[in-house]
Amino acid sequence: MLNINKNFLKLKENYLFSDIAKKVKEYSKENPDKKIIKLGIGDVTLPLTKSTIEALNKAVIDMSKTETFKGYGPEQGYDFLRDSISKYYNKFGVKLDTNEIFIGDGAKSDISNITDLFDKRNIVLVPDPVYPVYVDTNIINGRKIKYIDSTSKNDFLPMPNKKQKCDIIYLCSPNNPTGSVYNKKQLEEWVEYALINKAIILYDSAYHSYISQKGLPRSIYEVKNAEKCAIEFCSLSKSAGFTGLRLGYTIVPNKLIFKDINLNKLWFRRQSTKFNGVSYVVQKAAEVVFTKKGQNECKAMIEYYMNNAEIITEVLKSKNIEYTGGINSPYIWLKCPNSMKSWEFFDYLLHEANIVGTPGSGFGKNGEGYFRLTGFNSEENTKEAAQRLNNIL
Repeated sequence: MLNINKNFLKLKENYLFSDIAKKVKEYSKENPDKKIIKLGIGDVTLPLTKSTIEALNKAVIDMSKTETFKGYGPEQGYDFLRDSISKYYNKFGVKLDTNEIFIGDGAKSDISNITDLFDKRNIVLVPDPVYPVYVDTNIINGRKIKYIDSTSKNDFLPMPNKKQKCDIIYLCSPNNPTGSVYNKKQLEEWVEYALINKAIILYDSAYHSYISQKGLPRSIYEVKNAEKCAIEFCSLSKSAGFTGLRLGYTIVPNKLIFKDINLNKLWFRRQSTKFNGVSYVVQKAAEVVFTKKGQNECKAMIEYYMNNAEIITEVLKSKNIEYTGGINSPYIWLKCPNSMKSWEFFDYLLHEANIVGTPGSGFGKNGEGYFRLTGFNSEENTKEAAQRLNNIL
């Protein structure tokens, strides 16, 4: 008889954002005349940049001609894009060989799939609150998970406990959901901890392009010896508006060796077996993102969303509501007013202001009593939402 992976049954019945969508759908059905403004899910709203569209169109024409048509591409990504990413990292002092860069269809996929490389007996350490995929992926694989508290007491930037042992460490900076950012000294402490414990850091840098304050690291490889203990994941979803195109990349350094096993070669083998690669058309669009013109266009897009975040935080400041984020991150992590619970505040905002956000409890027990809003909407809608917040808070 067929046996099922019963670890799936250990997951929460519904994914956080599915629960939100269901509540919003029900409310919209009962109140069809209400304009609902969504500041919850981290999906972008601006169209693709001019350079990206031009590159997409040109790549489509390439596919229409025999001499430029592309069939199966390399699973690890085309060299033209990997070279562009390598040069991009050089700008903030990080040297990467192109064979250390693997092109994928988004950070979420690779963060999940990378766990194929690790034994199920490994102990996983994740901050709480945390992006759900870190936890759910390892529950499915049957790994033991330990949590490290991320709270206002440590500015939502938990640091390693030298007495606590683990094998796999998840870090996200700028953080989703809290918007907090590690400085270089803090990351140096995490790298030292990982090296001492012979552990690996899975570092999610999907929002690094939103960092505006000088001195804050955009890559964990800005820290000495991080290439010996860390894998970095990134995505163009939020930095270049690729949520509909899907493209990310994962960096697996050649120096990442555990028990004489080279993880770069292991990930190469895994991807060659299980992944067909990202389409040529999308990769040509991504290549343009890393040009000077492309970077300027992305910068304008990011500034647009960060301006939206500032519109929201100005209201919170005026109401003396505690929050983090909104400076180096498009996310605003606020303390629910009047000691409300997370879902209670969700319902309050939906019914009284027709605004959708994300309950903090969906990110872990330490998220209870907190709430996440985003700058990912139009400026017009954000200003209207800010006025509604001002009226009800």
